[in-house]
Amino acid sequence: MDSSESLADFLARARSWVEEGLDRALPPEGELPESLHGAMRYAVFGGGKRLRPALALGACETLGGSPGDALAGAVAFELIHTYSLVHDDLPSMDDDDLRRGRPTCHKVYGEALALLAGDALQALAFQVIASWPPGGERALATARILGRAAGSLGMVGGQVLDLEGEGREPDLEAVRAIHERKTAAMIAGALQAGGAAAGAPPERVELLGKAGILLGLAFQIRDDVLDETADAGTLGKTPGKDRKSGKRTWPAAVGLEESRARAETLVREGLALLEEAGIRKGPLPELALYLASREK
Repeated sequence: MDSSESLADFLARARSWVEEGLDRALPPEGELPESLHGAMRYAVFGGGKRLRPALALGACETLGGSPGDALAGAVAFELIHTYSLVHDDLPSMDDDDLRRGRPTCHKVYGEALALLAGDALQALAFQVIASWPPGGERALATARILGRAAGSLGMVGGQVLDLEGEGREPDLEAVRAIHERKTAAMIAGALQAGGAAAGAPPERVELLGKAGILLGLAFQIRDDVLDETADAGTLGKTPGKDRKSGKRTWPAAVGLEESRARAETLVREGLALLEEAGIRKGPLPELALYLASREK
């Protein structure tokens, strides 16, 4: 990573880099079963900021690795993230009709195929890690990181807490417990995957994870604030659904202004941990600031 590279240029480079990898990883649409592969590609190439791959790339390059080292983990994290969105939109969960400004996967392909497309994306993520460089202990470390971030102790566990919390009192402890798992665990894992790909020592990878939890919480706070304040054109999804569904969100727990203040504090603390892990300059700290201030 060139320390003079702007955040916009870095994000554009990361997006192009990971989308080439995603295209290589996914079966072509014409391959049987065509409907399944079409649904997988529809979900993956429906836009998206590609923030988790950018975090993995930034961490890897800053700590001395190459883009080739980080690609398998970055692709895998984006596949898992996409599968989680496909499932999250299903009628049995958040029941949403829009994702990234387009009809959700189940609206186009039906519920059964959307469910199976998500399952296939999850399996493909681990296939990529096992099949692509860097291999060896770094690949094993990445698989462990992804499994922990995505499973019952991470994202899926957070989704369960989110569903169970609908309509209940939005106390801050419960809100944080949900979002440390549902959102922050995957952001932390992406940073850790980048560190592992670069061959960083375990203590540094652990610091990246702690930083990622704080930055992931800031990202989720901003998401909750935007759900209250932005329109569908800005969000790319239906606004106000969290409030209507009785979700436990940061604004519901502490209000909009306090939510914004907490996001700023979390970013400062996360940046301090990134510095401790050896990431002091370049686009990655700027990306951390962006997480809590983005407008969509």
